[in-house]
Amino acid sequence: MSKPKVHIYNPVDETGESYRRMREAGLNLIKPDEVWGTAANRREVVEMTFASDTAVGVGVANRSTQVTRKSLESAPDLRAIIKYTVGFDNVDIDAANELGILVVHSPTEPNWAGVAEGTVANILTMLKKTREKDRHVKNGGWRDPSLQGIYLGARHMDNYPGLAIGIIGLGRIGSRVADLFAPWRVRLMAYDPYVDESQFVLHNARSVDLETLLKECDVVTVHCNLTRETTKLMNAERIALMKKSAILVNAARGPIVDIDALFEALEKKQLAGAALDVLPEEPPNPQTPILGLGDNVLLSPHMIANNVGTGLQNAVGWVEKAVFDVLRGEVPRHVANEEVLPLWQQRFGGKSLI
Repeated sequence: MSKPKVHIYNPVDETGESYRRMREAGLNLIKPDEVWGTAANRREVVEMTFASDTAVGVGVANRSTQVTRKSLESAPDLRAIIKYTVGFDNVDIDAANELGILVVHSPTEPNWAGVAEGTVANILTMLKKTREKDRHVKNGGWRDPSLQGIYLGARHMDNYPGLAIGIIGLGRIGSRVADLFAPWRVRLMAYDPYVDESQFVLHNARSVDLETLLKECDVVTVHCNLTRETTKLMNAERIALMKKSAILVNAARGPIVDIDALFEALEKKQLAGAALDVLPEEPPNPQTPILGLGDNVLLSPHMIANNVGTGLQNAVGWVEKAVFDVLRGEVPRHVANEEVLPLWQQRFGGKSLI
């Protein structure tokens, strides 16, 4: 019996120990030398092609590497695509469902909680004008009215209600953002048609429709998956519903926000600011207009979850176990497309390759 082939197309394990164990267990590991972080810096987009006898593909969710229908069809006996990331939007889920292929992701707490912490930091940076104050003092200045920040929380002494922070997507990340803001006594609103009402109660967020959230909130922060439904969810029409004094925060996926509509709203001062960890094109073309807007836009290079003690290395153990589960014909944890399980069981259930 030939060794089952596992294609690690985006290597993450910095120690190489998981790859060594896989090889010692008899797996035929295909692995490029280029690590995932280097690949994520490419502007060109690569459509993955697997060898026809590949059993499992392993990688990350990044724009530069796409797992398309053609990719999935290139290996007739492909059992799963397994991600080191919580995101999986670079995989054609519809095609995977039709072909009976599992998509497994890694929602490790250091990953998604790191996004929540970074989101709060970005919001505070914008509202408190941290960058502007720092630059002003370094340039020889001192106090200036233009450097005044915004007070966030409710105050009982003068009946100040506090800012309203709206969270689009009350999953792991959105819920943690709500929890982190709880001590600030802000007004929390959330929109998520896919979670139970108890989730809103648990995280002290008022459940509202999207239009209400956009109209009433001073900060709107996006934490939903990228799907057909959410692509350009924040388009010109919806951005126009927001307060002129509001800021838009996106730490989810770039295509959720129509970047041209956002640029126009910011340029025309129809919106006060934006904080973006993600962009539709990554890395962006240097001529992308939003790069030139100054301090009313805070940008970061899709690294909000990349922190000391966190990052994708935490998912290595999960991915390794999932690879062996799938090759044994067993269902792993954290299947993103559970609707495919009956077909997958029919194709591969109980059929071990190791």
